[in-house]
Amino acid sequence: MALPSLATYSLLGRSGLRVSPLCLGAMTFGTDWGWGAPRETVFALLDSYVAAGGNFVDTADLYTNGTSERLIGEWFAERQNRDRMVLATKYTFAGKPGDPNAGGNSRKALRAALEASLKRLGTDYIDLYWLHCWDTVTPVEEVVRALDEVVNAGLVRYVGFSDTPAWYAARAWTLADLRDREKICALQLEYSLVERNIEREHIPLALELGLAVTPWSPLGRGMLTGKFTRGFQSNEGGRLSNPGLVKSPLYAKLDSDKNWNTVDTLVAIAHELGRSPAQIALAWVAGKPGVGSTIIGATKLGQLEDNLRALESPLPADAVQRLDAASHIDLGFPYEWFQSGPNAMMSGQTTILAEPRSWRRPSGRTS
Repeated sequence: MALPSLATYSLLGRSGLRVSPLCLGAMTFGTDWGWGAPRETVFALLDSYVAAGGNFVDTADLYTNGTSERLIGEWFAERQNRDRMVLATKYTFAGKPGDPNAGGNSRKALRAALEASLKRLGTDYIDLYWLHCWDTVTPVEEVVRALDEVVNAGLVRYVGFSDTPAWYAARAWTLADLRDREKICALQLEYSLVERNIEREHIPLALELGLAVTPWSPLGRGMLTGKFTRGFQSNEGGRLSNPGLVKSPLYAKLDSDKNWNTVDTLVAIAHELGRSPAQIALAWVAGKPGVGSTIIGATKLGQLEDNLRALESPLPADAVQRLDAASHIDLGFPYEWFQSGPNAMMSGQTTILAEPRSWRRPSGRTS
């Protein structure tokens, strides 16, 4: 199945919102974190993305200490195109040290974060508002009700969950469905050739409930660009050359023989197809069941232009199979158990011509 072009839009889950298959992530908008893109580069990135047909931009109140939202708001004001774009932002993390209610998922924190984001973005509504991360303490009933309130108030159009357990997202969706409140339409989760854990429960959840998965870090925090070798050694410099960052938990968990063998396979396939490793890695993610729009980021125009070409042609079936095999994860109990003896026992030793519902690959793109 051919992948769509950037200007081929699909619905975000079971909502009526149309989005591009690649979403422009704005975590690198601004230099407040010591790295990232300055204002003129941010505007060039946004202009290039829109010129290619893109309409979906994802940011958060946390990103570059609020500068990301401010720059996007300034770009909207200059280009006068706010209504054309699908704007997503997030709340959860505290922006005021010492204030216990400045972060988390409570109604109080949500309202304060939303008001501040609207002001920085220079808009009166958010198209997609994400709960950024499960805070482990706020009752899910409060979260569902609070998100429903901001939708009813006209401040938010659609809602989604980022970085939450599958059971928590399922409970939130079910409560909203039963009580006729706004249901989440999407999940934003880490997903790449070197991070496939969401295939155990989140992907089946998305397929079952019609939620769009919007992967973040589809290039494995830069590991899948092909610019680094074992130990994150690079001849080009860059963030991963920072010894402190390489030793951080974010990268330490990726630094394994299995993942570097996956990178070797990826680079080999890219060479055979005459494409960049990043394009191959993005195409692999974009073609997976349940994936609606894949978040890409860049600090340079050349990076963005290379990433946007990921959708130019589909990956050959044999390339997908090789990548799947190299990056394979064990599903573990109980999923592997279901694939063996119990099926025959449950069907009375008969043959059932049906695939398990939550494991079935959809006939078209699930978005």
